[in-house]
Amino acid sequence: MAKRSLQASAEGIRKAKQAFQGKGWTQEYLADEVGLETRQPIWKFFTGKAVDSQVFNEICLVLGLNAEEIAQQCPDESMSLETIVENTSEIDTLVRKARFAHYEKIQAQCGTLHLLDIARPIGLDDIYVEVDFFEEITSKRWLDMTELQRLDSNNLDRFNLTNFHQKRIPALEAVAKYSKLMVFGKTGSGKTTFLQSIAVRCNQGKFKSDYLPVFISLKNLAKNNHDSHQIKLSTYIYQEFNDYGIPESELMSILSQGKALILLDSLDELTDTESEIIIREIYNFSEKFYKNTIIITCRLAAQQYQFKGFTEVEIADLSKSQIATFADKWFVAVVKISLWEGKAKAAEFMKKLELPENQQILELATTPILLNLTCLIFQFLGDFPALRSELYKQALELLLVRWDQARGIKIDEVYRNLSLLDKIKLLCRVAATTFTQGDYFFSKTKIQLLIAEYLRDLPNAPTDLEALGLNSAAALQAIEAQHGLLLEQGRSIYSFSHLTFQEYLTAREILTVGNSQNLQEFVIHIGEKRWREVFLLAAEMMRPADELLLLMKQQIDNLVISNQKLQKFLIWLGEKTSSIKVSYYPASVRAFYFTLALPPDYSLSYNQTLALSLDSRLAGKLAVDLALDMALIHALTISLKMTTDIFYQRLSAIALALDLQHLLQDRSDLEQSLQNLHEELPSPQESRIALKGWWQENGEIWTSKLRDLIIRDRQIGHDWQFNENDLQKLQEYWNANKILLDCLNNASNVTSATIKFIEKNLLLVNHH
Repeated sequence: MAKRSLQASAEGIRKAKQAFQGKGWTQEYLADEVGLETRQPIWKFFTGKAVDSQVFNEICLVLGLNAEEIAQQCPDESMSLETIVENTSEIDTLVRKARFAHYEKIQAQCGTLHLLDIARPIGLDDIYVEVDFFEEITSKRWLDMTELQRLDSNNLDRFNLTNFHQKRIPALEAVAKYSKLMVFGKTGSGKTTFLQSIAVRCNQGKFKSDYLPVFISLKNLAKNNHDSHQIKLSTYIYQEFNDYGIPESELMSILSQGKALILLDSLDELTDTESEIIIREIYNFSEKFYKNTIIITCRLAAQQYQFKGFTEVEIADLSKSQIATFADKWFVAVVKISLWEGKAKAAEFMKKLELPENQQILELATTPILLNLTCLIFQFLGDFPALRSELYKQALELLLVRWDQARGIKIDEVYRNLSLLDKIKLLCRVAATTFTQGDYFFSKTKIQLLIAEYLRDLPNAPTDLEALGLNSAAALQAIEAQHGLLLEQGRSIYSFSHLTFQEYLTAREILTVGNSQNLQEFVIHIGEKRWREVFLLAAEMMRPADELLLLMKQQIDNLVISNQKLQKFLIWLGEKTSSIKVSYYPASVRAFYFTLALPPDYSLSYNQTLALSLDSRLAGKLAVDLALDMALIHALTISLKMTTDIFYQRLSAIALALDLQHLLQDRSDLEQSLQNLHEELPSPQESRIALKGWWQENGEIWTSKLRDLIIRDRQIGHDWQFNENDLQKLQEYWNANKILLDCLNNASNVTSATIKFIEKNLLLVNHH
């Protein structure tokens, strides 16, 4: 027989209120929708009082809710409303009692953090930053490999490369939305810290204040039951609270009524045997005490088991604003300076972190464990290290060794047999092979094949292909689960967790092999923008770097040897600049004229960044020769861009561009020739039609006269007639020279003879 009246459970009320707020209705409007004359039953419904079952079902229907999920489950049909109210009041009292008894334990257990390389614990509230979740697990996305391979390798957004097409939601929103959560995250992404923050929030009454928070390290749970093949989660909880004077019967009531917030940390930190037992027990517990809110954390790829009824989410990389918030807190809490000083230091940190030259460090800082390392180094040095490779080396060591050591995690059997050097060599091989082929994303089959090829060459490696394949799969799983250096970005599609690691490991592989032939193959890529960071790291780590730098210079010269037009252009550049007697460094003058002589619509035209980096004096008042040539090119550019329709507006601009008396002392012939050209121009007083007609008839001839004059007198202004291919080659040549110069400045060990040779011959073609 059906109940005549029903009432909503606490969780049901929460869901109903959420649905009601989403509608944006008033209680009167809802009453009208249900067909009620008064809103009293609506009020009773939302306060957990009993209402007529038909009305209850109608309200749920209108709000789009399942009435069975909303109704209070009452095992005893004869139970009166008074008993229910009394019991509801009693359970709240039990929760308050248990919360009070356990308060200090939760604060001690979850209220502080131990950051790596920081000697003292830090208060959670002093350092924690609210994180976001991906509602779709990265490794379970369906991604199109062909779409990923079409990414422009020269213009990648490093910051969002691994968050490709990912939608973020605030973590607290997800916790409020789902009562059963499985939280995945890569190594050092802050899974435990997030769980601690939920425990502390609940403990302090800021989140689910009517719930009892229970934080359990699954590794400790397994350790406490080491001798037993049967682990009872409920027994563990009863024992925990019994120590604080809460009897088992009261805990049983709390769990049965679904008033506990169960937080289970680090499912990944268990052995295979422990994992099997604990997974079975979590399943049993969640089935028996299904009303409770349960959150489990686990590393990505460390656990394939899917818990029934649990929503899987993944901790997202930190955004720039989250990095800034963390830095704000870190420099105050860790360095122990005043709030004002800490915020000033954090602002300086962020300003430098967001500089274009530090984008690789910014990319690493999206992972909390590496952000902590970055803050530490910045605090110690007052800046980011000049030798970037040292920072990357420390970050790699942190993920490969120190983090698991600090947490006491045992490593997979197959993978454990590899020495640290072997692991690094393996990662270097994978990085260099994939990066050279232009692959930031690669298939699981390809990566396992690369790993198998490396393992096959090791001493005592199995010769059986099947065994080799199994070892390769185990190694890939270990690299992903334990270190987070390789990540599954979509189903059977992998990438390095950070592009910075792929570049650093590629540079290490090049230097490890390090023979002349290998370096010759490496320098072929000098004109490619995406290789820039690899060249910088290689030059920084190679000791001495002379051979690499000289091979780079040779390859730069080879870029233009096969192109007669470009050779002619560079010969002119050398002759023009050597004819000018100025105090600037010769290479800076060549850089100045290189861009000045390019077609005006070309992107590099007038770009003086390289010239200024070679000689900052060019930013001041220019020597007369350079100023005159720049002014003449400006005048020629105006006339080349002139059309009949705008001539009447731009005539004064041409006249003004030719007024160069201040630059023409002792150059009377050129001054007179420019004056003659000026006099050929029509009077600005003439009508628009007349001016239009003049330019249509005379414009091309007049511009040719100006160009011929500049070429004859100043040896500049040639029409090089570059096609698209020529301009692309020039851009490559320019990029390559910039990389060479940056490598020269970055190299930590290079002879003065090599420095002088490169500076003397920069932007000059040497025939080898």
